[in-house]
Amino acid sequence: MAERPRSRSFGPVVLLGLGGAALAAVAGAHDWARTTGSAAGTPVTAVAKGSESAPLVVALALVALAAWGVVLVVRLRTRRVVSVLGVLASAGALAATLASHGRAQADSLTAVMAKGASGADAFSTAVTGWYYAAAVGGLLSTVAFVLALLWAPRWPAMGSRYDAPAAQADARATAPVGEQDMWRALDDGRDPTA
Repeated sequence: MAERPRSRSFGPVVLLGLGGAALAAVAGAHDWARTTGSAAGTPVTAVAKGSESAPLVVALALVALAAWGVVLVVRLRTRRVVSVLGVLASAGALAATLASHGRAQADSLTAVMAKGASGADAFSTAVTGWYYAAAVGGLLSTVAFVLALLWAPRWPAMGSRYDAPAAQADARATAPVGEQDMWRALDDGRDPTA
C-alpha cells in the first residue's frame, strides 16, 4: 500500500489558526469603541469593551483555540470533525464581531451619557484597532480551519505508542505463570491479578 505524501502545511496552518484564535480572544476583551467630547466645558471620555458589546466573541475564540489543541493530537476522522467545529466557532466569532460594530459605538456613547453629559454636547465616537484585530483574528482562524479540513489527510498524526493497549491485551490474555510474567504483564498494561 502506497503511503500518502506528507504535507509541509501542517505547522504553518496550525500556527496561523492558533495566532488568529488567540488574537480574536485577546482583542475581544479590549476596548472596541471610544467616545470623547466635552460636557459643559469638561472633557469626557468613555469606552466600550468588546466583551461587553459582544460577549460571544471571546467565548467562541476560546473554543476555536481549544479546538486547535485537539487538532494537534487526533487522527484523520476526529481531526475533520474538530475542524468543522472550529470553522463554526471561528466564523461565529467573526460574525459576532462584525454584527457588533454599531453596538460598540452605541455602548460607548451610552457610557458618556452616564457620566452626566447631555445630548446637546458634541461627541466624537470612533472604533479602535482592537475591534479590527478581533475581526482579523476570527477571519484568520476560520481560513486556517478550512485549510485543516481540506488538508487533514496529508498531515501527520501522533503515533499509537501511547494508545490504550486494549487490543494488544486481548491477543495476549494468558494468565501470568511466574514473577517475570507478572512484571511483563504490568509493562504491557495488563492486570496480572485478573
